Amino acid sequence: MLASPFLRIFLLVSVFVWGVSDAYAGDDSSDFNPTDMIMHHIQDSYDWHFLDVGETSVSLSLPVILKTDQGWITFMSSEFHHDSNGEVVVENNGQRVVNYHEKAYVLNDGESSLAFDENHYPENAVRPLDLSITKNVASIFLTVIVLFLLFPRLAKHYKKSHKAPKGLNNALETLVIFVRDEIAKPQIGSKKYMKFMPYLLTVFFFIWITNLLGLLPGAANVTGSISVTIALGLFTLVLMIFNGTKDYWQHIFWMPGVPVPVRILLAPIELVGMFIKPIALMIRLFANITAGHIIVLSLLGLIFILSSAGVSLVSVPFALFISVLELLVAFLQAFIFTMLSALFIGMAVEEHEHH
Repeated sequence: MLASPFLRIFLLVSVFVWGVSDAYAGDDSSDFNPTDMIMHHIQDSYDWHFLDVGETSVSLSLPVILKTDQGWITFMSSEFHHDSNGEVVVENNGQRVVNYHEKAYVLNDGESSLAFDENHYPENAVRPLDLSITKNVASIFLTVIVLFLLFPRLAKHYKKSHKAPKGLNNALETLVIFVRDEIAKPQIGSKKYMKFMPYLLTVFFFIWITNLLGLLPGAANVTGSISVTIALGLFTLVLMIFNGTKDYWQHIFWMPGVPVPVRILLAPIELVGMFIKPIALMIRLFANITAGHIIVLSLLGLIFILSSAGVSLVSVPFALFISVLELLVAFLQAFIFTMLSALFIGMAVEEHEHH
């Protein structure tokens, strides 16, 4: 029984290696760029690419939604095609859209391809308002669907019965109690923790399930996207700001029991510190998840860099070990983000006693 999870993970890694090797089959080792391969797999994209079977790409086409001064541009990502210059372009609504490194640019009137300045930034195109359903967004929707499938069942059980749940509901209840008793109560306090339980439970299970889905071959690297972790950090910051007590703000701007010159010196430091807390949250989550994916991809990339199947005898077991470790990291990062969020919120709602 113990070997079963390891066997499943080994099969998942093997499928990934097969997909990557098939994508680069026939290429000379000098043509293989590990940086491009790694960035391709961890960055967001307009379509959800799973693997290549021969010359056939197995991918899910997603809607591209752009807003420009001339109106909306909507089309499916499968409409992107390579023109004579090698750029990925599509013509829609009288405008020419270029997909440059998975970022959409709308060319100026009369332009046929991108031109770059000395810093290699496009100078004859503009970035539109991009509301596309990208791979990361689609994966977020998938996580939300999983959450909606799991927790209404648990809530329905408690409405009908006060008995202990069984099976999957029992496991979910254990995690809910863990978040309540080990995170919310100790960090926020028994009097105020219930107000923040919906947020803490949501952010814990969202990060955990998203991290687990991200370990599957061809999955999206959602929490490895800085834009996603920024949004999560901002939620915690907003809760801190709007729920901060009078004492909390006093200890930031005019701390009691401290000489006035020191207060003036410490106030800007405390104010900056308030914003550094959620910044630390988002960077920690982003860096740890991204690092795990990069390590696995780097180990597997050694097979193609050295052009030797024998390297797989070392790189694949190491990649398997990191993949197993990432199962722990997936839970650990969800726990750390939730715990620190509860800690920062607890600091904001704490009532101080002054003597």
